Amino acid sequence: MPRPSHSPTLRKAPPRAPTVAPAAVRAPRLRALDGLRLLAALMVAGYHFGGRGGEVTQAWGASPKALFPTAHAWLAYGCLGVQVFFVISGFVIGMSGWGRTPRAFFASRAARLYPAYWAAVALVTAVFALPWVAFEAVSPSDALVNLTMLQQPLGVDRVLGVCWTLWAELRFYALFALFVVVPGVTRGRVVRFCAGWTLAAAAAAGLDEPLLDLVLMPEYAPFFVGGLGLYLVHRDRRDLTAWGVVAISWLIGQHQAVAGLWHPADASAFSFRSSLVIVAVVTSGFAAVAAVALGRLGWADRPWLTVAGALTYPFYLVHEHLGWVVIDTLHHRLGLPPLPTAALTVTGLLALAWLLHRWVEQPLTPLLRRGLSATGPATAASRSQGPPPR
Repeated sequence: MPRPSHSPTLRKAPPRAPTVAPAAVRAPRLRALDGLRLLAALMVAGYHFGGRGGEVTQAWGASPKALFPTAHAWLAYGCLGVQVFFVISGFVIGMSGWGRTPRAFFASRAARLYPAYWAAVALVTAVFALPWVAFEAVSPSDALVNLTMLQQPLGVDRVLGVCWTLWAELRFYALFALFVVVPGVTRGRVVRFCAGWTLAAAAAAGLDEPLLDLVLMPEYAPFFVGGLGLYLVHRDRRDLTAWGVVAISWLIGQHQAVAGLWHPADASAFSFRSSLVIVAVVTSGFAAVAAVALGRLGWADRPWLTVAGALTYPFYLVHEHLGWVVIDTLHHRLGLPPLPTAALTVTGLLALAWLLHRWVEQPLTPLLRRGLSATGPATAASRSQGPPPR
């Protein structure tokens, strides 16, 4: 039977191309920030090896003040590299937390911190256990607790002398995640977080309440907050509120640094520092990160600075305790002069940092990040099947 002429002809619609979400655009790497990281780490190393004046160290066999009579007075300010680190950390966390889910933020931070840290704890524990090493190792139980990075609040002996700064970093990440990442990162929420933390930390500084000091970190909060403010400036240099956050953070930060590190001159003191120089170093740290935020250090955008940034964290982890072992061997046992000993020690530790980056961080960091970012099989299956029947 012939088909009626008015009947519509059924045709298959062409298949639709699958919708592909646009790839996330990665911000260009700020290599100058990598250079600042390494400079801050070298400042801390200089302080540890030559900036402590009122003590005779076991490794040197003498006071660094006597061994480095000229450099010592400047190396004593190297401990402020920690404050510079915290400003950089605030900037980086603002940048890396923007647009991330809580799971992705947690995965990125854990993958960044733990692989090199685990390797450093294992390495220092093993070296200190050698019979010819004159430094005392922690107990096996304490060494295992150190793998959690929670040894300080638990009152456990530390394997790494610098790990107290990581405990401060962890508390900063937790506060930022709770108040900014979990509800969703926005400029307004970051500003409110900066303002609230600044006010709460200032109040805590006057209350002398241990729990508030533990959570709010009044001595370090201005540096983290200042870094966050500088990241907002990086996003919009005309943001007057962000500039206000930076200015207030600098004003409070220099005060906290002077209060914590200055004391009257004393021949037996651990180290002597001028309050004006402390203020100048803190100001220089803020100014350097501000220059990066404003794009004023584009001339320093060199590929080798990426390598410098990669070396910074593993070098920072191992430099103090392993550095003392190397110094004890080269100077105290083999009789090398102080300056070549210090230079060879820092060079050797930078080489070790490269090995840790190449053979620990490069393979394990992306592996850990993927593992922590992955959705569990049960959750993935329930999502693919849709909601349960009612």
